[in-house]
Amino acid sequence: MNHLWNRRQFLRQTVAGVAGGTALGAALQSAWAQGGPGGAGKGVKPNFVIVMADDMGYSDAGCFGGDVKTPALDSLAAGGIRFTQCYSTARCWPSRTCLLTGYYAQQVRADPQRGGVPDWAPLLSARLKEQGYRSYHSGKWHIIGKKSGDTFDRSLTANDHDHFHNPGGLQLDGKAVKASEDGRATYLTSVIADHGIDFLREHADKHKDSPFFLYLAFTCPHFPLHALKEDIEKYKDRYSEGWDVMRRKRWQRLREMGIVSCEMPTLDGEVVPGWNLSEDKLRERIGPGEAGRAVPWDRLTDAQKAFQARKMAIHAAMIDRMDQEIARVVAQLKAMGQFENTVIVFLSDNGASAEQIIRGSGHDPAAEPGSAGSYLCLGPGWSSAANTPFRLHKSWVHEGGCSSPCIVHWPAGIQARGELRHAVCHFIDVVPTVLELAGVKQRECEGAPKLPGRSLRPAFGQDKPLPFDYIFFHHIGNRAIRVGDWKIVAKGKDPWELYDLKSDRCEMKNLAAGQPQRVKEMAELWERCEKEFNAAAPSVPRGPKKTPRKKN
Repeated sequence: MNHLWNRRQFLRQTVAGVAGGTALGAALQSAWAQGGPGGAGKGVKPNFVIVMADDMGYSDAGCFGGDVKTPALDSLAAGGIRFTQCYSTARCWPSRTCLLTGYYAQQVRADPQRGGVPDWAPLLSARLKEQGYRSYHSGKWHIIGKKSGDTFDRSLTANDHDHFHNPGGLQLDGKAVKASEDGRATYLTSVIADHGIDFLREHADKHKDSPFFLYLAFTCPHFPLHALKEDIEKYKDRYSEGWDVMRRKRWQRLREMGIVSCEMPTLDGEVVPGWNLSEDKLRERIGPGEAGRAVPWDRLTDAQKAFQARKMAIHAAMIDRMDQEIARVVAQLKAMGQFENTVIVFLSDNGASAEQIIRGSGHDPAAEPGSAGSYLCLGPGWSSAANTPFRLHKSWVHEGGCSSPCIVHWPAGIQARGELRHAVCHFIDVVPTVLELAGVKQRECEGAPKLPGRSLRPAFGQDKPLPFDYIFFHHIGNRAIRVGDWKIVAKGKDPWELYDLKSDRCEMKNLAAGQPQRVKEMAELWERCEKEFNAAAPSVPRGPKKTPRKKN
């Protein structure tokens, strides 16, 4: 009874918080009179738009201390709340799996990949169908073992992760399509937004009485660095001061905003992915301007400084274009009269990437940087700056790899405007949050473990801690667990490090030597989680290896 009373109180407060005299307010009042969200009133259940960036750094957006022009994201932040301690898994497919299933990736065979997400872990879109939602997906997929068409009513899937200019591998509702067949944009970020907007227009035309869920999964600013000329032009001179100056300026803005309070760590000059091209290969295949390590800016040659500044300008241009496309989606929500009652969540699937590889169609050293003929990666110098003020990069579970900017905007349900929320949260919390807001009873399928996350709704009203037992991380050998403000973390087979994130979010003071008992207890908890999570869904055996044909 207390649960029901609290829920009704929440609905009363939501109705009361809507500006009087608006069409939405009238709809909410009418629906309340007819029994709340389960009654005859239409338009009471909130819509959901989840926007995912790909390899975007914690401090790239203006509202998180960045120097990239992001007026759309800044406006959503000013009209909603920002979570400052939101965690991803540090890699694309595990993060997206967590986001849509509500489980840790290890629980559902996604990290490491052991046979695909089990049937007992339905996607968020399937859960929302229980309450009459229609669901739409546009962009990257990466949910191993699931097809977007299984539970999304419409889907544009971008399977080509190596070309932003006129990409191939696009599938609309399971059928191959070209980037543009009607004269529209052929730049992938715009293509993804176009189809998302098309789905919303179709919804308004044919299904306006049903609530909706749109999962807008961008592929930018993931490598390769491809951007439109007009967007690159905006940033052509912005980064000539280099990554050292940029890191310090971002760190200062973050502190002034109250987002972080830690000191500024030095560059980790030798930490790069093991699969990167060697510095010799980078110079051979790309040119003398490339740099394979995050060294102090003043140690670069003039040619390297000019080339590196150009690369960061392209990275910024990619984010700028994504922000422009988000603005178009927001405009469509407003045109539908659904903006105020749509919960918009913005996230990045991991930190900025230090990867430096060449794949796809390869790299032409004579091609204009950012054009279709080029294949450049951001690299560890700029990814360190993009992840300011945190250490390390995508795929590591130090804060730089797994900390995500997080914006939540919902005028009809969140009265706060431009406020920060320091409550610790993780992508596993998105599903429970959405289910509560949608009025969907949270339950697990037969044989499934309990969902590990919890609803973030209590933090919508005020900045207060939310209880959590722990947050678990494990990706390609990189390990961590956070309990309260304490975190142990390790790179590969290195020993555990211990940090007090309340005073040292930037992970500069390793306290492991002075607190061996705390490290031991937390490491034992990590081991128990690792064992339990991997036992939740046994590996699916692969088929027998094919015998290779003998060469003649």
